[in-house]
Amino acid sequence: MSQRRLLLCTDMDRTIIPNGTQSEHSDARKRFKAFCQHSDVALAYVTGRHKSSAQQAIKTYLLPEPDFVITDVGSKIHQVKEGQWSELLDLQQDIIKSWKGKSHAEIKAYLINIPGLLLQESHNQNSHKLSFYLPLYANTKIVMQTIEARLKEHDIEASVIWSIDELKKIGLVDVLPSNANKLHAIQLLQKKLNYKHHEIIFAGDSGNDMPVLVSNLKSILVDNASDEVKETALQQCLQKSHESSLYIAQAERYGMNANYSAGVLEGIGHYAPLFDVLIKES
Repeated sequence: MSQRRLLLCTDMDRTIIPNGTQSEHSDARKRFKAFCQHSDVALAYVTGRHKSSAQQAIKTYLLPEPDFVITDVGSKIHQVKEGQWSELLDLQQDIIKSWKGKSHAEIKAYLINIPGLLLQESHNQNSHKLSFYLPLYANTKIVMQTIEARLKEHDIEASVIWSIDELKKIGLVDVLPSNANKLHAIQLLQKKLNYKHHEIIFAGDSGNDMPVLVSNLKSILVDNASDEVKETALQQCLQKSHESSLYIAQAERYGMNANYSAGVLEGIGHYAPLFDVLIKES
């Protein structure tokens, strides 16, 4: 990076929130929060959580207040100023085009009887995000293919995203407009804020982060990510010749382990040496 300017985009659960099975270093979140408060750093949370859940998590885990929050796996974008959240509706209009005016209820009707799928609670749904549980014993490949075939029958362009809630030991399936994913939302935000490609870093840990992790955006996988996610991300990056854009935290830089926010700080130091001094001071 030729100048000290950073748009840090990070997942929340099991990336900066220590709600996985691995241990968090006692100083990690405090140092992460201090780093994010520097004026050269703009912070965007990129999460599968809905708005109120993200707000609660920020309070519960004493996270730094963000400048932007991308919620619902990329289907909604919010700006945060002095604690007030407002949706960026101009960006959202770009996201919803591929559902071609079909409602949440109409798309649910196409999918609801697929064996294994169980509709998630109402607070996990929104107008352009349809979310299901899928037991881990289910044949994920067959279910995903069936969903995609049903949507194609009705001319719906959608992203179907599979991930795992490790604590609840259940699979998660999110159906969104085709360009409603974390990567596209970050790209919309980048364009709106006029950040250059090299001024953006993303951090994540799970399957719904994969579109960003395997893109050409500089990305960090925290060390507490599963071996399966690490292997999949590496393989896809190699296939796309994007391996230089993926960093897997592991070096215990800055005197901490490489889990959660400690791993995020490690990755920032790897990609952006000009921020190294800020991290050391945090």
